Amino acid sequence: MQISGIQKFTLLDYPNKTACVIFTPGCNFRCGFCHNPEFVLPEKIQKIKDSFIPEEIFFNFLERRGKLLDAVVISGGEPSLMPDIIEFVTKIKGMGFLVKLDSNGSRPGVIRDMIQAKLVDYIAMDIKTSLEKYTSLVGTSGNPEKIEESIKIIMDSGLPYEFRSTIVKEDHPREVLEQMARLISGAEKYYLQRFRPGTVLNPKYNDFSSYSSEEMEDIAKNIFSPVIKEVSVRE
Repeated sequence: MQISGIQKFTLLDYPNKTACVIFTPGCNFRCGFCHNPEFVLPEKIQKIKDSFIPEEIFFNFLERRGKLLDAVVISGGEPSLMPDIIEFVTKIKGMGFLVKLDSNGSRPGVIRDMIQAKLVDYIAMDIKTSLEKYTSLVGTSGNPEKIEESIKIIMDSGLPYEFRSTIVKEDHPREVLEQMARLISGAEKYYLQRFRPGTVLNPKYNDFSSYSSEEMEDIAKNIFSPVIKEVSVRE
């Protein structure tokens, strides 16, 4: 398993649990607003490859910090691309930790396998845009049918989960937001995240616009809350 980074402690990434976060390198999406290009673009990954964390070091860390942590969050990049993710997570679960998976939903088979094997306890999936706009926003790996399949698998899993979206004015006009709401209608939990320019995958996004806090709250209340049980805005 390739581990490109680790956050040793967080109270924010797994609801009501203490956790560490590991990041895997590589992603099959090319979202221009992505804030982790160093874990996405091959040329940037190559530059940090020497700093990757060996599995042995990570598991030694878990053994030492076990009493302080409830869970391990596996993020990226896109973790489901890792060919040995099942074996890796099996070892984490064998040590008694909860596991949260962050995913873009592009590989529903991996998500299904992890759920069926009881290797994941919480799932967070990014909803990038409406199904009709997926490929144009994230690239050819954004297969709308697979995205829809992943949403259904997660919602039917019986596990705690969340969907979340980073919202950019130019990419997410009202009609797209309404289509996104219909896509995850009936979901338990959804987070809207404000886009913030800065370190982004595509520099043109530094000229794009964020919705204001008031606009975000209005979107949450009038577009998503009518069809989703719990909707929150993350600044």
